[in-house]
Amino acid sequence: MSTHDQHGRARTASRPRRFRFLAAAGAAALLLASGVAAPSATAEESGGGDGGGGGDKVLTVAVAQSVDSLSPFLAVRLLSTSIHRLTYEYLTNYDAKDNHVIPGLATEWKSSPDKLTWTYTIRSDSKWSDGEQATAEDAAWTFNTMMTDSGAATANGSFVGNFAKVTAPSPTELVIRLKKPQATMTALDVPIVPKHVWEKVDDFSKFNNDKDFPVVGNGPFVLTDYKPDSYVRLKANKDFWRGAPKFDELVFRYYKDQDAAVAALRKGEVSFVAGSPSLTPAQAASLKGQENIRVNDAPGRRFYALATNPGARAKDGTKFGDGDPSLLDQRVRNALFMAVDRKAIVDKVFQGHAVEGAGYIPPRFSSYFFEPSADQKLAYDPEGAGKLLDEAGYRKNADGKRVGKDGKPLNYRVLCHATDPNDKAVGKYLQEWWGDLGISITLDCLDNVSDPWLAGEYDLAFDGWSVNPDPDFVLSIHTCDALPATPKETGATDNFICDQQYDELYARQLGEYDAGKRAEIVKRMESRLYDTGYMNVMAYPNAVEAYRTDQIESITTMPSAAGNIYGQDGYWSWWSAVPADSGDSSGGSSSTGTVIGIVAGVVVLVGLGVLFAVRRRASADERE
Repeated sequence: MSTHDQHGRARTASRPRRFRFLAAAGAAALLLASGVAAPSATAEESGGGDGGGGGDKVLTVAVAQSVDSLSPFLAVRLLSTSIHRLTYEYLTNYDAKDNHVIPGLATEWKSSPDKLTWTYTIRSDSKWSDGEQATAEDAAWTFNTMMTDSGAATANGSFVGNFAKVTAPSPTELVIRLKKPQATMTALDVPIVPKHVWEKVDDFSKFNNDKDFPVVGNGPFVLTDYKPDSYVRLKANKDFWRGAPKFDELVFRYYKDQDAAVAALRKGEVSFVAGSPSLTPAQAASLKGQENIRVNDAPGRRFYALATNPGARAKDGTKFGDGDPSLLDQRVRNALFMAVDRKAIVDKVFQGHAVEGAGYIPPRFSSYFFEPSADQKLAYDPEGAGKLLDEAGYRKNADGKRVGKDGKPLNYRVLCHATDPNDKAVGKYLQEWWGDLGISITLDCLDNVSDPWLAGEYDLAFDGWSVNPDPDFVLSIHTCDALPATPKETGATDNFICDQQYDELYARQLGEYDAGKRAEIVKRMESRLYDTGYMNVMAYPNAVEAYRTDQIESITTMPSAAGNIYGQDGYWSWWSAVPADSGDSSGGSSSTGTVIGIVAGVVVLVGLGVLFAVRRRASADERE
């Protein structure tokens, strides 16, 4: 899943927590943005602590999730990975205008004729914030550490699984040798860390990088302070090679209550509010037309789904968890989805701020977007769903309850995020729709869904990921290789799917360099996920967010024509943001478009071309 609190999950105390972020794009939550009192910014948060104050310009962002880890090797939540994009460079970046690949730490790259050797030229004008030069050796050390240390491979290990050897022949040359061709070599979504700092770490599975500040980095901002479940503070890197940000400080302040975050925006206590991860329709409507507030409503990069427990298991074959055995039957999984009215969810929960769900990848990425054929589509059909359940052996008893051969009624536990109003609103509809089928459900709404999720102790769960221009990562989390090695360990798996046909297609797309052919293979993978019923995508929520125009004069969306501000595949929004009283209308953007105003309702067609862009995981606890 891509980014949510819902997905902060840990199996053992000695292992890093994994977090998912449910793609929640504003619910029909019966919550009007209320005037709930929001806490005032503390001196530490506002820049008045050990590194701020005075005339510093501070941009404060209200977020609905907390940090899972400040270690780039462990973090999976959208907030955490967004912070890493701001503090560390990646080999490549993605242009905000149309997502095409542009230089990052690497200024250029080339492959050998057999596609097995990739050579990157590392820029000579990037320095770490402690004054040391950033070199190819830092990149080589980062990748080699992930290749040899399972703890360091926790978050992004799928990117290096096919690497045979990584070397740095000189400070400006990085060479990666592959075992077989890999189409994602310009989409390695891995923060490059300073070797001279990180080589001192003893245990990457436990080190969260949250004790010593400032944290050494080479991005547009430097991480200077952090208080768990409260705030993260960053300071502008005046020596950033692309140019310093216009704001002196950037603060992410955590609000468990989304209405309180909206109230804080109204009062001017925060500059921007992202939601959980989007504003609800009621909150957005209450902000539109308000003085000095602008709402951005644009096609999103996330999906909102119901994941079914296919039977939790580890790579060693050990089964664990307590998922309902009825869900092992594809007919049951398909019947459940046929009893979900996706149009009603879009109209009544998201109130039009979403598109009806189908395939795994949102329509924003048109090259990869999959729609089932008429014969394949699991359309809303309660009567047909009932017949499928009858066929599977789950018939109604005298009380109208569906029972199995053991005579026990079906009663499913559905994990939901306590902070996500969408989950609760959709959950009520599920209770009605599935209740008509004779199936009871219990909504298990928790602040932390990670523990039961990682333990396989659920039947279904609200799920979602933020998808990147190159979808490899969100595809990889459903492979058998993503399963945990043992029940006590934490794998990269989203919800324990292991399907041989899917895995074969995944391997094929990874090695396919022809853009059109690769896209067709990816669609076949989505078709397989759709048919099996493990991932039932209900909607593609819009990115609905708001900011104060008396604090932010202009800011870059991604893509520039109609895109999101929070949770981008890059650092463009916060790096380009111009303070309202700065007198600078350039937007701080070199090749990206700066947008002032509401960008809404436009479906952006992102051409695949030759680029393979970065993936960004996500979910409402959102994993990126």
